[in-house]
Amino acid sequence: MNEPDEPLPIEEPVEIPIMNELDLHTFRADEIGDLLPEYFSECRKRNILAVRVIHGKGTGALREGVHRLLEQMPGVASWTWPAGVQSGGWGATWVYLKTTKNINEPT
Repeated sequence: MNEPDEPLPIEEPVEIPIMNELDLHTFRADEIGDLLPEYFSECRKRNILAVRVIHGKGTGALREGVHRLLEQMPGVASWTWPAGVQSGGWGATWVYLKTTKNINEPT
């Protein structure tokens, strides 16, 4: 326990490995607004253009938040939900990204 005069410990940012899968189970819907664009930007830098976003089935709030964001992101070429039986079904969405050079072109 901290003494009253001790500063609170500073939480270090969590490093998320960049790969073709992003598991959002530990995130709330209000936390993904910055996460998804930044993650997809890093994926494009690594030429990862198909990303499986795992949002779970749950209440649907996280999935709906993800889908709303995907509709607004110029770097997203398309997305597919449900992801398919072998890819997580109703609990995941496949996101297909535009290449960096095509990011400003309409879908």
